[in-house]
Amino acid sequence: MNKIIVPIDFSKHSEYALETAAILAKKNNAEIIALHMLEMAHNVLTDSDDEQQMQTVFFLKLAEKKFQEFLEREYLKGIHVTPVVKHFKVFREVNDVAEEHNADLVVMGSHGSSGLSEIFVGSNTEKVVRHSNIPVLIVKQEPVNLQFETVVFACDFSEEMIGPYLKACQFFENSNSNLKLLYVNLPGERFKSSTEMEATVANFLKKADGNLDKINNINYISDYTVEEGVLTFTNIVGGDLIAVPTHGRKGIAHFFSGSIGEDIANHATLPVITFKI
Repeated sequence: MNKIIVPIDFSKHSEYALETAAILAKKNNAEIIALHMLEMAHNVLTDSDDEQQMQTVFFLKLAEKKFQEFLEREYLKGIHVTPVVKHFKVFREVNDVAEEHNADLVVMGSHGSSGLSEIFVGSNTEKVVRHSNIPVLIVKQEPVNLQFETVVFACDFSEEMIGPYLKACQFFENSNSNLKLLYVNLPGERFKSSTEMEATVANFLKKADGNLDKINNINYISDYTVEEGVLTFTNIVGGDLIAVPTHGRKGIAHFFSGSIGEDIANHATLPVITFKI
């Protein structure tokens, strides 16, 4: 991990994200790209009126000054921080900046709590996740311990999950993280017998890894919903991070149909990281 992007909106939660990024940057000797997007209309920036242009320049300078002051944090000392200011609040620009700087990770703060309006649906976080081609780490609390010793990666082990699975494996390859793969068995039409689950997983590992070395490391849990299964299992094993595969602009991954993915990210008190399919 060489470069980490942190979108900043001056909120408490964006500071949580900045501090989280600082911890990760120090561990990986990485650079932080602090991104602030001004919410200014295009006509304001292009207006030919002299007085309007003077006011625009004034507010731009004021915002940039506030941004610089926000970055004067003790925990950022010793870290190379590159401030980037965009004049439009267009969240696909986060991915554009990531590609321009060859970044490895986006770290964002989110309220979480209850109600999808707090995260994902209609939120800044959702817009960034949907456009990001690189992993997005979502944090909701002030960071205390970011060891990520136990990471839970849950999916249905279908072929479209091979991509995010391999990305997750690569992302945690050089860390001390224990990546626990989880299959949640549900009642009703989606219920599978033990034999059927094991066959699905075996086929997945053959195609993804080319072998069955991890077949005995797969975890199975039965529950009424995927969300409940993931959160229950994560609590049982003392997980530090939940990994979620996503379809990006198409919304949450097929495995997390409906609002399951949003619910996991919304209700989990732990950090959540997304990997695009």
